[in-house]
Amino acid sequence: MNKLLMIITVALGLSACKNDNTTSHHQTDEMPTTAPKDSLDMTRYPEAIQEVFKAHGGLQRWDDMKSLTYTMGDQVTITDVDSRDIQIETPTHSIGSRDGSVWIAQDSTYFPKEQARFYHNLMFYFYAMPFLLADDGIVYSEASPLDKDGIQYPGIKIAYEDNVGDSPEDNYILYYHPETKQMNWLAYTVTYGKNETSDQYSFIHYNKWQEINGLLLPEELTWYTVENGQPTDPKGEPRVFTKVDIDAAPLDPSTFEMPENGVKVD
Repeated sequence: MNKLLMIITVALGLSACKNDNTTSHHQTDEMPTTAPKDSLDMTRYPEAIQEVFKAHGGLQRWDDMKSLTYTMGDQVTITDVDSRDIQIETPTHSIGSRDGSVWIAQDSTYFPKEQARFYHNLMFYFYAMPFLLADDGIVYSEASPLDKDGIQYPGIKIAYEDNVGDSPEDNYILYYHPETKQMNWLAYTVTYGKNETSDQYSFIHYNKWQEINGLLLPEELTWYTVENGQPTDPKGEPRVFTKVDIDAAPLDPSTFEMPENGVKVD
């Protein structure tokens, strides 16, 4: 699997990343792993996150997929699941990447060129949870549970080895339902461009899922306000994903080529 390019911050109209609250969640001993269950080498994954993958259709099923397409508002996103090449089409501009090279195409300056790399695969990484938490270079550990609405959600902390992705200092905590094992919350820090760690967590509620081709993928994502390190109330309207398709058929690499009016941004 490809390394997770951790450039996640809340953008495209999301303001959650500006939250200044801190959380008391902490890393403890690294989590135990179990023997492999399929053709993938599952020994590197803690048993808890294996259960989460299984609840969402299985990591092997995800690994078999080659293309992902979805619509969010007026944006249509196409992604090569293996290479992470991507193309986002909107009425005013398009952003994409091919072999790690990011480009933007627009007739007028609707979208700042210097922000294209920062945002080009932003929503894909939020959307493709929990499976992208199986990428290379991840260190897993237990986190304190999240108590919310009478449910105690166990937590799995995600940290990154040095020099992995664009923001190896980022930390994530996946919270899953104790009975269904489905992912319910994601807490994350934002360090892109800061070169330092942060203890300020933002929260996304994965409150609605849809089954597509054997995989449980998000139908809605809702950002929350945070007080004293805990999610409190929804912050704005949920992001809704429609026309979702994930398929084992590979895409033509030319899908992600920069158009004639495009410019490279990196």
